[in-house]
Amino acid sequence: MILLSLLCMFPLVHVLAVSFSSNAASSAGLVTLWPIGFNFKSYEFVMQNAEFLRSLGVSVQRVLLGSLIQMLLIVITAYPLSMEASRFRFRTAYAWYFLVTILFGGGLIPTYMVIKDLGMLDTLWALIVPSSVPVFSVVLLLNFYRGLPRELEEAAFIDGASLLRTLFSIILPLSLPAIATLLLFSMVGHWNAWFDGLLYMNRPENYPLQSYLQTLIINNDFKATTAEELQMLKSISNRSVKAAQIFLGALPILLVYPFLQKYFMKGIVLGSVKE
Repeated sequence: MILLSLLCMFPLVHVLAVSFSSNAASSAGLVTLWPIGFNFKSYEFVMQNAEFLRSLGVSVQRVLLGSLIQMLLIVITAYPLSMEASRFRFRTAYAWYFLVTILFGGGLIPTYMVIKDLGMLDTLWALIVPSSVPVFSVVLLLNFYRGLPRELEEAAFIDGASLLRTLFSIILPLSLPAIATLLLFSMVGHWNAWFDGLLYMNRPENYPLQSYLQTLIINNDFKATTAEELQMLKSISNRSVKAAQIFLGALPILLVYPFLQKYFMKGIVLGSVKE
């Protein structure tokens, strides 16, 4: 397990070491796990790059808004599906409807045409709406709801609470491990997504961070780099700049993960076990 953990950490440590290394060392490929010619020039260059900061802002907006909408829709979808058939007569029909969306999809071109006809191209909504109801997360949460004591709901109804009041005041606070786990899934999914940015954004200034990094690293596109930035690039390595951008792109999720990790295993196990 320790060896596997070290192997997983190796790429991140290598990228971090390259980002802090000098131009000559990183260009010659001499850096492995420790910086050579330690300096912060790559990070200074990245933090002055308007394209990087703009795409970072798009990704932050996407994660905050997308995760909030996704969690709200997951909660209000999973709760009625967790009820007995006697209380929600069309539960089975809705469950099959969601199951069909897992097995069959419209495909790339029809999905693009729908997004285009709805006028969402080049907007943040094109990155949020198509993935706003992940069925896998709905199934995990409804299984978690089914494991809660039904006596709690019955006591709330006897006291006059409505369905929404019961959900948000009683059920939701008890679902914190499952909610935290699904929130982590949602945040990581939105933060790491890059293909939809290339697909739905016609203007590069609307790219989320991962789409921007993909064009920068895969296509090696420095057309938008200014003369001042090109002058600064002469003193630092192209590899160090890319490494710094990759590390800064992963840093927000690395900071969030420890706070949600303690709920991760408990939420997954409780949401996936059926009696």
